Amino acid sequence: MKAAKKTPGTSKSASGATATQAAGTTAESAPKTRAAKPAKAGTDTRASKATATRTPKAAPKATATKTPKAAAKTPKAVPKAAKPESRLAMVRRARKINRELADVYPYAHPELDFRNPFELLVATVLSAQTTDLRVNQTTPALFARYPTPEDLAAAVPEEVEELIRPTGFFRAKTKSIMGLATALRDDFGGEVPGRLDDLVKLPGVGRKTAFVVLGNAFGVPGITVDTHFMRLARRWKWTDQDDPVKIEAEIAEIFPRSEWTMLSHRVIFHGRRICHARKPACGACPIAPLCPAYGEGETDPEKAAKLLKYEKGGYPGQRLNPPPDYPGSPAPPAAGVAPGAGA
Repeated sequence: MKAAKKTPGTSKSASGATATQAAGTTAESAPKTRAAKPAKAGTDTRASKATATRTPKAAPKATATKTPKAAAKTPKAVPKAAKPESRLAMVRRARKINRELADVYPYAHPELDFRNPFELLVATVLSAQTTDLRVNQTTPALFARYPTPEDLAAAVPEEVEELIRPTGFFRAKTKSIMGLATALRDDFGGEVPGRLDDLVKLPGVGRKTAFVVLGNAFGVPGITVDTHFMRLARRWKWTDQDDPVKIEAEIAEIFPRSEWTMLSHRVIFHGRRICHARKPACGACPIAPLCPAYGEGETDPEKAAKLLKYEKGGYPGQRLNPPPDYPGSPAPPAAGVAPGAGA
């Protein structure tokens, strides 16, 4: 009986345990299966989010890393190509330019017509803010009427104004040339002085005008810093100054004194014919290999040749009465003025 009782109990508990285990197994496996699915889904979502998060980060890092390196390499190469020129090298290059210009312009000269120091002095004062050609077309009638300082000092201002009107600023210029004529008559016996200190005291006469007169009428060396000379001296890196007096002082240290007057003529000739302010004819420039500013103008030889002026371009020069060795043709006189008038 006991055994019989145990058997059903055991059976029941066994079957109960079996049922319970089976149910438990089923219950446990079901949640695991369901949990696994969300887990997989959750894992996929996180993976996609991680992928989405990582992708933008990777792009900026690659861009931020590579671009600066490439950009950083460029500046390193620039200083090597742009090696600073030493003072000695600049002086040698400047003097070589002067020698080259002497070969190109052996006939360089002052481009104002004059027969004596007085005419050169007056013509130079009149050349401010106008061309030498316009002055040369104007002075024959002026000097025919007033050939000496005494004559000009005693002139009627209105008559002088009318004669020099084509040069511009004729009222101010009339005051200057009549004033300097009066000073020459009263203080220097009617003669143009040959000293810088005396010349710059005359009305309308500055250092530039004084050096033109001294160099070309008295043979006293001087550097004429006009707009052309100033422009080219800066383009050629002879100076970085803007003040004419400072430019004059720096150029004087580069060249021997005996070269100053002819250097001025050569540089001014080159500035008027080839190395223009707005459109330099770089492709037709004989000193291009020596010029640090090469390329600022037209480099094509055919196009550059069309930019040349005066005798270099096959046109008349500025003087009505040029020197015998001038290779170009004389400039035409003003309308209504006979060629050679006042010469």
